[in-house]
Amino acid sequence: MHTSQSPRFTSTLLRWAAFAAVASLAGCANPPPAATTDTTAAATDTSSTTSSRPASTGASVAGQARTFSTQLATYTAVSFDAMPGWSRDDFSETWPAFLGSCKVLTGRGAEWKEVCDRAGKIDGKNRNAIRGFFESEFSAYQIRDDDRKPDGVVTGYFEPEIAGSRTYGAPFIYPVYGQPEDMLFADARKLPAGNGTVAAKVEGRNVIVQTGLSTRDMGAPGLYALDLSAITRDTLDRKVRMRIEGKQLLPYYTREEIETKGAPNAKVLAFVSSATALYEMQIQGSGRIKLANGDVIRVAYAEQNGQPFRPTIAQAANGKPRSAVKVRGSSIELQLDDGDDDDVGGVDSSVIRTRGFTLARPTASGAVVVPGRRTAGAVTGSGIKDPSYVFFKESTSPAGGPVGAFGVPLSAGRSIAVDPRSTPLGYPVFVSTRTPGSGAPMQRLTIAQDTGGAIRGAVRADYFFGNGQAAATNARRMKERGQLWILLPRGLAVAQAAVSSAIRTRGGPVGAGLPQCLVPSEGVCVDD
Repeated sequence: MHTSQSPRFTSTLLRWAAFAAVASLAGCANPPPAATTDTTAAATDTSSTTSSRPASTGASVAGQARTFSTQLATYTAVSFDAMPGWSRDDFSETWPAFLGSCKVLTGRGAEWKEVCDRAGKIDGKNRNAIRGFFESEFSAYQIRDDDRKPDGVVTGYFEPEIAGSRTYGAPFIYPVYGQPEDMLFADARKLPAGNGTVAAKVEGRNVIVQTGLSTRDMGAPGLYALDLSAITRDTLDRKVRMRIEGKQLLPYYTREEIETKGAPNAKVLAFVSSATALYEMQIQGSGRIKLANGDVIRVAYAEQNGQPFRPTIAQAANGKPRSAVKVRGSSIELQLDDGDDDDVGGVDSSVIRTRGFTLARPTASGAVVVPGRRTAGAVTGSGIKDPSYVFFKESTSPAGGPVGAFGVPLSAGRSIAVDPRSTPLGYPVFVSTRTPGSGAPMQRLTIAQDTGGAIRGAVRADYFFGNGQAAATNARRMKERGQLWILLPRGLAVAQAAVSSAIRTRGGPVGAGLPQCLVPSEGVCVDD
């Protein structure tokens, strides 16, 4: 929830979602599943059953368009029978997750309201009725990356549980922070171009740039200096996280600053004994903190500090990084090598394997400063170098799965985290991949209900395994090739039609006018 914008990180983060932007995760050690096939040849024209609603100018209409593109992906219509394993899936397992998404999607337009209204009349225990519903209400499109490759990567995540306490005291010395009260936000789309310094004022938690003022005006009451060269603009939600220091507006504190100096403007929800376990929970974007008396505090992603997500990458046996990390402002691209990957199928005690990448297990070098307390001697942090930091909130509903970035509880085995640019949150997605460990085909209908800092790329999914030891083991082992098909309500206006000159090739220019988001959604994915 994955922060994780986790920000799940889960949603990684929006559980990392709120801050990460343009990056992709591609490649894997295992070959494509035998049952997963390229279905371009099976594309069908579904326009005869499509709603007659007109599309918005420059947009394509789901069910009418055979193909269309965004900056990151190309979508090609296919028949439902062309999706491997479609007819064998137990759709009743997905139905509760879909109805959960409908609670949000009904407010996203007439197409979704009508679809969800009709869903309420379906027998949720009749898998054939559910299958018929999806086939009549939706059109299926295979998702390909910007090179028109159908294969991508499917990883896994879970809801961790760690021991903790409501009060500070050894060994529970690492605070779990809520969202800081001093965090400010600016709309990156409204900031002036360039890297100069501008005057700005603060209204509530919003930073508003004042045009027409010179640097001499910045000392006036209520005005602050904002150095545009210091900020990151390319977050998915187009929000810049900042703080006030004197008469300046600065990027919000880094992880190291938060861990060593504390966060006096953030409520401490609990204390835990392991900085590493807390970091993993931040990457997952949610978790459970079990107290000594047996009570459980359930936490979900609340915010992220706006700093770039740069996980500590484990070293391979030859001393070279196992994964190449390419940072683009506040975003990260993790490119897994195509060679043998000996961490699949097991977890070395010296590393954390989660959310699609391998993290070195850092050594905690001391206690952090707790708000309102003083520590003698030098103050040190966890030793984790990643500048990104996730803040949590207590979950109001302890039942069911953790709440993902879409705002609904996740369903183990049927919810996935995606890149919301190419796969809008709430939408059904058919996944064809392999089961970790056994390698058996895993082909099922899932619902995109989360996102994360490492979940970047068109053909990219992070599969939610649930909570408990078995879920943790499967999630840490999951890294398989897979293919994705998105189900779009018929008549829905989506990205503009693709033309040959507008297709992006690796390293090449993006076609003029192609949108970033398949379906824009404020706060999740927006186009400039």
